[in-house]
Amino acid sequence: MQILSSILGYAADEPFDSALHDLSHSGKVEYLTISADDTSRRRMRAMTDKGTECVIVLNRDQQLSDGAVLSISDNGAIVVRLSQQKWLSLEAQNHAAALEVGYFIGNLHWKVEFEGERLKVALQGPLQTYLDRLELLIETGKIRALTEND
Repeated sequence: MQILSSILGYAADEPFDSALHDLSHSGKVEYLTISADDTSRRRMRAMTDKGTECVIVLNRDQQLSDGAVLSISDNGAIVVRLSQQKWLSLEAQNHAAALEVGYFIGNLHWKVEFEGERLKVALQGPLQTYLDRLELLIETGKIRALTEND
């Protein structure tokens, strides 16, 4: 049983994104899947996808969210995953912009899906983190970030 007492960061943030990418190639990343309703809980017991029993004991100033890294070492990591994945949809202005954003996102190892001409990025942390990293592409009009209502 692991006692997890803090959120160390988010899967999309440096240096976690590259470390998790490397650990995942060795099958050393475990996911703790919770419902959206459980994100406000500070204390809970849960089981990872690989059977590790976890006891979560967070301070009041921390809140679980998709992509929260609860544990990471050379031996493995435990990352929170929401049961329903949230996505950021992107539309490129043209083919050159599409190549640029594809290259950029590929280097960040973000999980993506394609939906017609849209690129959907799986949110594994706060939305604003993704928007901040894409800021230059958005501000220059190369891509447009779409909310669920668009």
